[in-house]
Amino acid sequence: MGFLVPSPVFCPHAFVLLLLCFTSSALLIGRNETDRLALLDFKSKITHDPLGIMRLWNCSIHFCQWFGVTCSQKHQRVAVLDLQSLKLSGSVSPYIGNLSFLRNLYLQHNNFSHEIPAQIGHLHRLQILALHNNSFTGEIPASMSSCYNLVSLILDNNKLIGEIPKEFGSFLKLTDLYIDDNNLIGTIPPSLGNISSLQELWLDDNNLFGNLPATLSKLVNLRVLSLFNNRFSGTIPPSMLNLSSLRTFQVGLNHFQGNLPPDLGISLPNLEFFSIYSNQFTGSVPVSISNLSNLEMLQLNLNKLTGKMPSLEKLQRLLSITIASNNLGSGEANDLSFLSSLTNATNLQHLIITQNNFQGQLPPQISNLSTTLEVMGLDSNLLFGSIPDGIENLISLNDFEVQNNHLSGIIPSTIGKLQNLEILGLALNNFSGHIPSSLGNLTKLIGLYLNDINVQGSIPSSLANCNKLLELDLSGNYITGSIPPGIFGLSSLSINLDLSRNHLSGSLPKEVGNLENLEIFAISGNMISGKIPSSLAHCISLQFLYLDANFFEGSVPSSLSTLRGIQEFNFSHNNLSGKIPEFFQDFRSLEILDLSYNNFEGMVPFRGVFKNATATSVIGNSKLCGGTPDFELPPCNFKHPKRLSLKMKITIFVISLLLAVAVLITCLFLFWSRKKRREFTPSSDGNVLLKVSYQSLLKATNGFSSINLIGTGSFGSVYKGILDHNGTTVAVKVLNLTRQGASKSFMAECEALRNVRHRNLVKVVTACSGVDYHGNDFKALVYEFMVNGSLETWLPATDEVRGILDLSQRLNIAIDVAHALDYLHHQCEKQIVHCDLKPGNVLLDDEMVGHLGDFGLAKFLLEDTLDHSTNPSSSIGIRGTIGYAPPEYGASNEVSAYGDVYSFGILLLEMFTGKRPTDDLFNGLNLHGYVKTFLPEKVLQIADPTLPQINFEGNSIEQNRVLKCLVSVFTTGISCSVESPQERMGIADVIAQLFSARNELLGT
Repeated sequence: MGFLVPSPVFCPHAFVLLLLCFTSSALLIGRNETDRLALLDFKSKITHDPLGIMRLWNCSIHFCQWFGVTCSQKHQRVAVLDLQSLKLSGSVSPYIGNLSFLRNLYLQHNNFSHEIPAQIGHLHRLQILALHNNSFTGEIPASMSSCYNLVSLILDNNKLIGEIPKEFGSFLKLTDLYIDDNNLIGTIPPSLGNISSLQELWLDDNNLFGNLPATLSKLVNLRVLSLFNNRFSGTIPPSMLNLSSLRTFQVGLNHFQGNLPPDLGISLPNLEFFSIYSNQFTGSVPVSISNLSNLEMLQLNLNKLTGKMPSLEKLQRLLSITIASNNLGSGEANDLSFLSSLTNATNLQHLIITQNNFQGQLPPQISNLSTTLEVMGLDSNLLFGSIPDGIENLISLNDFEVQNNHLSGIIPSTIGKLQNLEILGLALNNFSGHIPSSLGNLTKLIGLYLNDINVQGSIPSSLANCNKLLELDLSGNYITGSIPPGIFGLSSLSINLDLSRNHLSGSLPKEVGNLENLEIFAISGNMISGKIPSSLAHCISLQFLYLDANFFEGSVPSSLSTLRGIQEFNFSHNNLSGKIPEFFQDFRSLEILDLSYNNFEGMVPFRGVFKNATATSVIGNSKLCGGTPDFELPPCNFKHPKRLSLKMKITIFVISLLLAVAVLITCLFLFWSRKKRREFTPSSDGNVLLKVSYQSLLKATNGFSSINLIGTGSFGSVYKGILDHNGTTVAVKVLNLTRQGASKSFMAECEALRNVRHRNLVKVVTACSGVDYHGNDFKALVYEFMVNGSLETWLPATDEVRGILDLSQRLNIAIDVAHALDYLHHQCEKQIVHCDLKPGNVLLDDEMVGHLGDFGLAKFLLEDTLDHSTNPSSSIGIRGTIGYAPPEYGASNEVSAYGDVYSFGILLLEMFTGKRPTDDLFNGLNLHGYVKTFLPEKVLQIADPTLPQINFEGNSIEQNRVLKCLVSVFTTGISCSVESPQERMGIADVIAQLFSARNELLGT
């Protein structure tokens, strides 16, 4: 072959570097010079080098000593080029093909883009080519087949298109071929069957289709065949199942069909991972599978398999078995005998047989399963009998689900010993007796499902100890007595509290208002009496409220007008009276309103939900009138009052005059009182909210010691302190008054915090404005101390400092922030725009609840800018922080709630990608564009890799939940951060979308 010679026209950077090197080192000759020029041209194609690696490639040292370059000792030619994980961006120079002695090329884990140069095919000595985890585009060069010494070809996790080159069949020594997670199309070329040396073939996550070529059965050394998530169809060639060296056989999420061969466990004796989930396989599970003594993962779920499961007693290394969503089961009493055989699998972690036709009793041997078992899913079968004694032996169990069967007997109190349980699902069975109070010992529970199981007695007050519960469902039983107030102290309840269809009595405790995060609350079909407590208005996250079929009386509390996110109200079949509240018609999100069979009277409103007679039911209220014609109510005929006598008119006039005089005197008195107070209160530049002195704050913070310093911001520093008079731990923000705008920021924050109060806003304790010991002005704000600091300190995640926020925690924090914005934008007397939403201004308390703080740039608006986006708020400078501030703030002086929505969108994308909006990774894009590029197909590629939930192990249903949740979150973030303010998602819709994403994650 001939060598390419870079010219000054083609590569100006290399030419300049060559001139610089001319005077500082001797000119090398021959092929060494060819290597040096090739490396310089490679350098010239690097467009972004945040670590400054390429600066080390200079003429002061020989190129064999350049970073990442290793030369052969004999010829001083480049043998290894290792530049992996250096955050490099750009393209790969075609002159890479001139490094004719190159054996190993490592460019993985960077941001290289453009096409892979065809000149790589000139590297006949190349043995390892690692280009994975980049953004290479275009087709895979067929010329690579000329690298006949290639052993490992690793191209996964890029953006490659086109077909797999049929020329790859000419590789003589290739053992590993990784081209998964790209956008490849077409079929597997039969020529791949000629690579007799091949040991691992990874083609996952592409768009490949068609039948598997029978020639693959010639790959006698193949250990791994992974075709997961493509569009393959047809049957598996029987000859392929004779590849006795196979250890991993993964073909899940395709369209394969046919029966599993009866000799599967004999012809593939070395299998460790066997996954065929989400296909269309039929027939029975072969008995020979019991011979796979090395098997660790068995995934047969989501197929059409039938018949009896064979014994698995020889599968002693089994970690996970998932056979859910088939038609397995013979209808015989011993259907579950295979569970007894699993007692030999001493490291078993997941056992999931849900949604099949298994019959029979749970064998007592399940109590002898491995103590490492974490998930046992037996739900949606035809099981009967009781839960075996000894279930408490499974000490690692965190998910135990047997719902939707025919189990009977009492609920074993020993379940309360399973201290690691997070999900307990016993619903839709035929249990008897009471709910054991020992369930209150399960303090890690997040989901407790005991609905429709025929239990009686009262609700155990001990359930109030389960302070991590997100969902509690006790509906459809024979539970009596009153609702323990402690249940309403579970502030963690955020998804569902369903106590409906029981025999509960008494009144609804006012403590129900503690459930500020709850979305669904149902007590339908009980005997609850008294008035609807006005404290329900504090449940600001409610979307569904079902109070029907009880004995409530009185009127609907006007305080419920604050439940702006409600979607369904059901007050039917009670004894409610009075007029229908007009605020119902102002709820934009309200879709269903049932007021039927009560004693309401007066006119039915016309607007909002009342426009739709199918969405609103008022039947059974005989004193109602008006409304739209669809209600078929009589018109409202209000009688004119009788004419008043002269004496009555005079009396009314005199009384009205006296009242007017009294009101006038009262107003004058209030005016005089406020004037006097202003005379003795410092001006707005003085001691606003002065309750603590400079001296007390100096003492509280140990002299504003650096040891107490917990953060710095635009206008000052924040210190941890302990107030002397009550020992309260606080955060003290001391303003740096030398900074322009600091005083204005102080006043803005005082004004904002004086007018707002919400559970998701940082609480201000007091403020101080005076002078320090040197006579200098001193201003400080004192806040409630947040134990877990700011969200910024948790992003990106790190095990060493803070720990890792999981998917559920991040969703909860995002929902908290969204609630805070909804309050500022829609529920304050004057609309407030925060103007500086970012992770550093989201603080986390000891329960990881998010609180929005730092109102130094907040702005009060006189009109609703959500409806009038072009209405100028004021003339100001640019507000916010680079990366989070919306684009319109840089182009004009208009501030609107749309800007906060944009910042929230960026915050949301940052929380779930782990990447800051100013990250160098984006290379001309922004965080919005970066995420949008990958959705929805490659959501895992952009998700924060530290998220525990994305490291999938086993359950495909859980995987799908996580994927759908992430897609929903990222879609919401993109909708919030579009460039046009008017096209951004409303904050109420954001809250609804995030709740929906959380429900998707939890499978509710």
